[in-house]
Amino acid sequence: MSETQDWALCRKCRAVVYGKRLARNHGVCPQCGACFPLTAHQWLDLLADADTLHLLDTDVPAEDPLGFSDGVPYADRLAQARQATGMSEAVVCARMSIGDTPVVVAAMDFRFMGGSLSGAVGELITRAAETALAERLPLVTVTASGGVRMQEGVVGLMQMAKTAQAMQQLDEAGLVTVCLITDPTYGGVAASYAMLGDVVIAEPGARFGFAGPRVIAQTIRQELPPGFQTAEFLLERGFVDLVCPRARLRERLGRVLSVGARRGCPANVGPAEQVVIRDPDRLAEQDAWQAVRRARHVGRPTTSDYLRLILDDFEELHGDRVGGDCPAIVGGVGRLGRESVVVIGHEKGHTPAELAAHNFGMPNPAGYRKAARLMRLAAKWGLPVVTLVDTPGAYPGLDAELQGQATVIAETLRLMSGLPVPLVTVITGEGCSGGALAIAVADRVLIMENAIYTVISPEGCAAILWKDSAAAPTAARALKIDARSLLELGVVDGVVPEPPGGAETDHPEAAGLVRAAIRAELSDLASRDPARLRADRRARFRRFGGQSAPASAVTHPGGPR
Repeated sequence: MSETQDWALCRKCRAVVYGKRLARNHGVCPQCGACFPLTAHQWLDLLADADTLHLLDTDVPAEDPLGFSDGVPYADRLAQARQATGMSEAVVCARMSIGDTPVVVAAMDFRFMGGSLSGAVGELITRAAETALAERLPLVTVTASGGVRMQEGVVGLMQMAKTAQAMQQLDEAGLVTVCLITDPTYGGVAASYAMLGDVVIAEPGARFGFAGPRVIAQTIRQELPPGFQTAEFLLERGFVDLVCPRARLRERLGRVLSVGARRGCPANVGPAEQVVIRDPDRLAEQDAWQAVRRARHVGRPTTSDYLRLILDDFEELHGDRVGGDCPAIVGGVGRLGRESVVVIGHEKGHTPAELAAHNFGMPNPAGYRKAARLMRLAAKWGLPVVTLVDTPGAYPGLDAELQGQATVIAETLRLMSGLPVPLVTVITGEGCSGGALAIAVADRVLIMENAIYTVISPEGCAAILWKDSAAAPTAARALKIDARSLLELGVVDGVVPEPPGGAETDHPEAAGLVRAAIRAELSDLASRDPARLRADRRARFRRFGGQSAPASAVTHPGGPR
């Protein structure tokens, strides 16, 4: 939809759409929802808050480094593109606000020589990044490209490294970067700055990839799966964070930018002792096997339930950027009160269908890679991390082993040990084995009153040591996996009480207690610099198994117990 025309033909459903109606609908077919292409200026108008759009004053003359001609001199082709589009090059850069967050935006236009990446385009995008760097603003890129401009040869190729380098500088400065993928985005743009955003958003049906389907089919004669390289295909495989309808892009993009720009401050909610129980004597003794059964209750709130009940402005982010999006781990960004946070947790579900869809809360390597990606995002943006643990363990299947389950768990443990931001973990249900610990190397580890934490399931322990899985209750008692015992051992720093009858009886009340506990812990940790956070966290785990004082004499990081 380059300009408003009287009528337009939808390439997907073949409907004939009145041009003014199409324009009012942001270029989306009212019959089938297919997205017509927008020009760079239309994208800027769509995303910008009212009266905030100001084009950057960047004058970069196009060059002809090769003196190229394919029958028509390159200089003539540039002149034709300028006349047809009214643009000087295939990208337009601007300052604006999106959802009240000031940003710099670089939007590409496919009409100008297929949105190809030339020396001038690479220079403009790099200057936009440098403007964002100088003014400490987020950078948003909108892509639409067939790849590197062939008429500029290797000089065009160098723009891939140049723009990637500019994105790296923003990473080093801790500035938010978001890439919006539109149809189509291929070649050197896809393989450079388009995939280097902290968050990658795609519009429905957008095609994206290094080599297009036609090239693949002609080169290696390979049959391609249905929907290959579409936004939905890439979301399922973990390469984009979300697919968003065009009408909601400003809202959702604004939410991500607002959280990432850290607008807000930690809430002062007073000492953690208001909610968290730190004295084991204040907890009733509970049979360990009964604790196991309650921790596994299918009605207990899941991570998704807690996210919905305790967070404001939450936006779930997907994918490990390697090739998977494990549904047993969910996570994203949002606000806890006025404080921006990154939240990650195991997800089980409630119904048989939900349990199966989320693999019963047992993550595969893609889940831990996704968790690690979100933790690195938190470190870059300077946001605290909250993790919610509820898993019978990491998935033990063949595929997980082939993908390096042990390696990704080990790498996640190491990553958490060195994160420069506060980390708080709440064990909300089952906390079993390395699959739980992989997202629980935190400054403060809390456990809910009816949750458990253990090296192995009681059934597994009984089968191995008692040679009889029926001895699971005996094993549970021997392992001391209930909340009171774990507090006595010093493995957890506090216990979050539950509503009468357990968290499963009152989700909102349970979530309120978890919310209060997390906010109090984050408030206590907020004043600590990265060096102290890392040192205290490492000391916390260093003491386990050493010749230390009894657990009852261990000093809590926030003060004596």
